[in-house]
Amino acid sequence: MSYGIYVGRNHSADGHAWLAGYGDEPSSHWLEIAPRAQHAPDTTIEVGVSPSADLPGMRSTIPQVAETFRHLRVSYSYYLGVPAPITNGGLNEHGVAVRDIWSTSRKELIAMTPPDQRGPNYSDLARLVLERARTAREGVDLIAALIAEHGYSCYGGNSHIIADPDEAWVVIEFSGGRKLWVAERLGPDSIRASRPGYIGVIPDSPTKDFLFPDHFISFAIDMGWYDPAQGSFDVNAIYGDGKGRWKGVAWVEDEMHQRAARPEKIGLHDMIWAIATERLTGDTAGYGQVVPLMHRRHDALRVMWHAPVGAVTAPLVPVFMGMTDIPLEFGIHRYLTTGESARFLDARHSGRNADTVSHVPQGAEVTHSAVAVHKRLMHLAFQMPEPLLGEFYEHWRRLERCLGSELEDVLKTAEILRDQKEERLARRLLTVQASTWLQNALQEALILGDAAETRVRNCGTLNLSSTPMKPAQVW
Repeated sequence: MSYGIYVGRNHSADGHAWLAGYGDEPSSHWLEIAPRAQHAPDTTIEVGVSPSADLPGMRSTIPQVAETFRHLRVSYSYYLGVPAPITNGGLNEHGVAVRDIWSTSRKELIAMTPPDQRGPNYSDLARLVLERARTAREGVDLIAALIAEHGYSCYGGNSHIIADPDEAWVVIEFSGGRKLWVAERLGPDSIRASRPGYIGVIPDSPTKDFLFPDHFISFAIDMGWYDPAQGSFDVNAIYGDGKGRWKGVAWVEDEMHQRAARPEKIGLHDMIWAIATERLTGDTAGYGQVVPLMHRRHDALRVMWHAPVGAVTAPLVPVFMGMTDIPLEFGIHRYLTTGESARFLDARHSGRNADTVSHVPQGAEVTHSAVAVHKRLMHLAFQMPEPLLGEFYEHWRRLERCLGSELEDVLKTAEILRDQKEERLARRLLTVQASTWLQNALQEALILGDAAETRVRNCGTLNLSSTPMKPAQVW
């Protein structure tokens, strides 16, 4: 399902907006840097879903652009048959951040989705926005143009939050093969959570705050789903699940409005709470991201706080657009990677079938998987929530505060280096510093995990039943 939350700059203690969230997928996750790249004329890229997807379709190609932008993203290996690698979003060099969030379409739209549907899927759209958009509005226009020209491949409907330092947009893409989408602008006074993505009442025609194609309302009239004489056009009621704000969305939005009303307003640690609280975050949260949306003098200094699993038992650590490498421990591993159970780190059968060889480099596989280490910590805590869950939660929140106090000095140093045209030294500083933070946090998690396993075993609380233990969640 995934989850995203946007907070406008007027609610922020630091005077800038925020975008945070996580992805809900069971497969492996890894952090990666996609460099800026140039592409030859007539280059194409493959998009869409395959005939084996939950809602089947046909893979197709669309034109590539001449240059794609540098970005940070988390990729993963499986969801409902969508071809890997998949991404829910991230942050690009122009300060555009994207979060992908499930948003189901009404059942009639899902039923009319053609079995040979074509066009970009939800992951393609998130990646293409990161690769091509300089602003959030450009991201909306890009999705609209791609759907209009190439169609949209879905698994039942989806949405995105696209944000930059000045504004954000919720964009919902609907099933049915009818090229239906709608977008709502979020501004400096907005607080919006999506799980699923929702948009309510819209005007009769597009405005600066609401965008949709010409046939968006007329199609609903033609289908008998909307009668203008009976009131305003409620997108969620007519094209969505009809539930409006789900309980968890209402709870976290209301909580964040209360925090925004304080004299100190909303800061980093409020945003971390919004994706780390055990009421919202558990095993289904594949990772965590918090992005401060601000204008930087140098694009390399853009920051994304990253957690390798749900932040309820993992720290969010700052990583930088200007990094040159991600530590191998936070890259791809075989743990939970779809298809790896049928592959080997051995090429002896590759002559008969190349797919018998692991897609993970042998050198990477021998390092600790940050995802596996933190998943272990999570499930130790869930088996003995008193006192482990609270201890782990507070430990990582203290670490984040320490990292936050160091971050500004690192950014200031890198800025001085960039001002002096020492780009190589600035990138080296950012890479070494972020890698050190990530590695140190991983070593702490290993130590905590060993100690916690001993405590759980000694207390006789290892859960060997078929029912996993977890905190009570709103969703």
